[in-house]
Amino acid sequence: MQVLLVEDDERIAGPLAEGLARYGYAVERARTGSAALAAPEPEMVLLDLGLPDMDGIDVCRALRRRSDVPIIMITARGEEIDRVLGLELGADDYMAKPFGVRELVARIRAVTRRARPRTPPAGVLDDADDAGRSGRSTRVRGPAPSDTPQVVGPLVIDRRTRQVHLHDAPIALAPKEFDLLAHLALDPGAVCSRQQIVDQVWDPHFFGPTKTLDVHVAALRRKLGDPAWIETIRRVGFRLHTPDTAAPPGSPRPEART
Repeated sequence: MQVLLVEDDERIAGPLAEGLARYGYAVERARTGSAALAAPEPEMVLLDLGLPDMDGIDVCRALRRRSDVPIIMITARGEEIDRVLGLELGADDYMAKPFGVRELVARIRAVTRRARPRTPPAGVLDDADDAGRSGRSTRVRGPAPSDTPQVVGPLVIDRRTRQVHLHDAPIALAPKEFDLLAHLALDPGAVCSRQQIVDQVWDPHFFGPTKTLDVHVAALRRKLGDPAWIETIRRVGFRLHTPDTAAPPGSPRPEART
C-alpha cells in the first residue's frame, strides 16, 4: 500500500516511516502542506496538523474536495474540538501523539476495510410496516437496493452515487457521515444499537475514541438541519425517522432528544 506521510518533524517521521516499512507499507514523505497537495494520490494519507506552511485542517479540506482517499490525522492536538473539526472535514480517523506503530498499523487496516464499498442488505420496511411499528409518519418507498435512491420523507439517499438531498437541496456529507446515515436508513424507525452501528459502519475490531460515533451523529444532525432526524435511545443507540415537522435546512432547529 502506498502511504503519504505528511509530517515535518524528522524525529517523528523517520522512525514512523521505518516502522511502517517493516509492515510492508511504501511510505512517501511530504514535509509541508503544499508538497502533500502536489504529491501523486496515494492509497492512504497520514496527516499531521502542525505543518510549517499551512494548517493540516486546510490540507484535509483540500484533499477531500478532490478525492475520497482515506485520511488519518496524526497530531499532538488532542482537544475534542480538533477531533470534531477533523472528522467533519472528512478525516476517517484521528490519532493523538504519542502512539505506537502497531496501533497506527491497526488503524490503517481498519480504515482500509471500512473504505471498501458495501452493498446494503435488502429488506427495508415498506410504508405500512414502518408506520405500524413506529407509530410515526416516516415514509419509505419500498426496498432500497444500492442502485435505487431511497426516499425517507423529504430525504433522498442515493447509495450508488453516495449523494444525499433534503428538500431537493444537496447535503454535503463526509464519507463516514454518509455511511452512518445509510445504515440508519436501512430500517427507518428501528433502533440500531451503538455496537451494531460501530460494527457495520466502522469495523467489528474498531478501537478508536469512544466518542467517535457521537461526534458523527452530532455532525449529521447539524447537516440535516433538524436534530430530530436522529433520535437517541438512551443506553441503547439511535434511530432515524422523519421529524414531525421536517423543515428545510437553515430554519430554527429544536434540541436533540437524549
